[in-house]
Amino acid sequence: MKLPAPAAVVPGIPLINIDDGVMGVFDSLIGVGGHESSYSVLPGKKGHCTANGMIMYDKAVWSPKPCITCLCSKGEVICDTTMCHPLKCPKTIIPAGECCPVCSDSASSLDSSIISLDDISELSGDSPEPNDLDNTNVLSSARTQTEKDELLRTEVVELKEKKVHKKNEKKRKRKGKKNRQKHKAYHREKKPITRKEAAAEEIQYESDEDDDTLRMPSRFPIPVPPIEAPPLPPGCSTSDSTVSCINAKLTQIPPISDPELTSLDLTGNSITTISDEAFNGIPNLEWIDLSKNNITSPGIGPQAFKILKKLKRLYLDGNMLVHIPSELPSTLEEIKINDNHLHAIDEDGLQDLKNLVTLELEGNKLSEANVSPLAFYPLKSLSYLRLGRNKFRIIPQGLPATLEELYLENNQIEEVSEICFNHTRNINVIVLKHNKLEEHRIAPLAWINQENLESIDLSYNKLYHVPSYLPKSLLHLILIGNQIERIPGYVFGHMKPGLEYLYLSFNKLTDDGIDPVSFFGAYHSLRELFLDHNELKSVPFGIDEMRKLRFLRLNNNKIRTVPPERICRTSHITDDDVHENSEEEENEESRLEHVHLENNYINTRQLSPHASQVDYHSASGRTIKLARLKDLRLHRKDTFKLQTGYPD
Repeated sequence: MKLPAPAAVVPGIPLINIDDGVMGVFDSLIGVGGHESSYSVLPGKKGHCTANGMIMYDKAVWSPKPCITCLCSKGEVICDTTMCHPLKCPKTIIPAGECCPVCSDSASSLDSSIISLDDISELSGDSPEPNDLDNTNVLSSARTQTEKDELLRTEVVELKEKKVHKKNEKKRKRKGKKNRQKHKAYHREKKPITRKEAAAEEIQYESDEDDDTLRMPSRFPIPVPPIEAPPLPPGCSTSDSTVSCINAKLTQIPPISDPELTSLDLTGNSITTISDEAFNGIPNLEWIDLSKNNITSPGIGPQAFKILKKLKRLYLDGNMLVHIPSELPSTLEEIKINDNHLHAIDEDGLQDLKNLVTLELEGNKLSEANVSPLAFYPLKSLSYLRLGRNKFRIIPQGLPATLEELYLENNQIEEVSEICFNHTRNINVIVLKHNKLEEHRIAPLAWINQENLESIDLSYNKLYHVPSYLPKSLLHLILIGNQIERIPGYVFGHMKPGLEYLYLSFNKLTDDGIDPVSFFGAYHSLRELFLDHNELKSVPFGIDEMRKLRFLRLNNNKIRTVPPERICRTSHITDDDVHENSEEEENEESRLEHVHLENNYINTRQLSPHASQVDYHSASGRTIKLARLKDLRLHRKDTFKLQTGYPD
């Protein structure tokens, strides 16, 4: 027989894509005696076959007629008739276009994924001629069952590689869905997996796990029971998207796999290490609290936190860290590493943390010698910085321009230089209590031009008088627990809008240390004045000018008399003018609500026994309006008893 020229021959039957829908067609080629075709082998084209003038490539599969499947294998054509599975039902029918019978009562509910040979031919684009089989001389095959199995295995394994990605993707989705339910079902009893179900699951996944042996998938899907996740350790609980293991005696981070988890609290355990894989199963965490453990810097893997792309808050207080963990997520907004052993922050220690707003590093071993001036440079959003209880002797350099609150209490700071706050134009609060500052070590230009600085706490330092050159914008000045003997005149005169809160308790103020103009500049603004626990023998001048003053503390001094004109501006009221100038009287009325004079040397018998909370009568007959007064304390516990109607 003359063969057509290969160049002029174009295959008219495309190769069949073997996927989950048509794998069943090979059931008839397994374990059935095959037939060897008399189709010729093309000269020079080893392995190719010809069928009715068409070139069929090696391993091509086609269906010349319904229920007949042919395979080109190494130049030989093997054709076979579809074998049907035996049925156990009283009545069977053969649906139109199908090759095998089905039970008559279930024909309508057949799985749509089982496709007949005719459907395969239609999908493959095969349009066989009526005489295809007439021109085929089918002979008995001399091949053994093993050889045919090997051919089929080779064919399907090659095609299977195209489906590996798709199957693995489906498998990951199934596992993800099961894992999301594991902690929510912590208190819910699970149905045990039976031996039959376990076997079904093994069959379902065997083809994905075995690279050497081909397993035909089941025609009908087998339900796979959910994989039971390891239970949480004793002492742990789960609620919504939070797992809490506080004081649960854990020595390592528990294995958790739940993409929906956002908060993890492991406070008060004995955890020492954080591996690179510790959070792989919970990549969507937003808050982690690992405070009060025994975590060391060498115990934290370099990639431990890198997977957490949504982490906002990380608490590591009370551990044993010597440096800040590396590769922290750039999404972090708050970091707390208080009470550790940090002894250095280099210029890369806080890199990439451009979203960090709050940084707390109190109770460590940091100082200007081991904190790089560039350490805070990457923190483009930092507004709240706590560095208390460290070893700083000066204000740290390189503070971020965005900084609003700085806490440096309990250090060894001796100086505030004029360049400390040059770049922190937004700073609002500075706390420097419990340091070693003296007034002459505070540079005149250190902060006087700050426009947003409203609160300074210089308590428990070594100040002998109220510092000059305070910020113009200051509203809140705390000087408790120094050795202040004097308030210089006009020290508050340059402030706008004016000082509102002045706390001078526990100092060494005397009558000579307060000038008539000491409070100049604060008369129209001061709301609270604390002068308790000093050495005053009389009520200081200027208090009566403070029209907005509500809270006055003069207790625990050496005051013997309380002239009314020293506390508030007075006016003489008679029966003739009681109804006149009401507006003026309202303006003259004191705004004081709390006056503390207890533990002084005041003789309360000198006060009128008929005095009330509304009128405070003096010996001269003048009346002090105290309509707003809620609390007037005059009682000296160890000497006198209150003889008036004032509450104790």
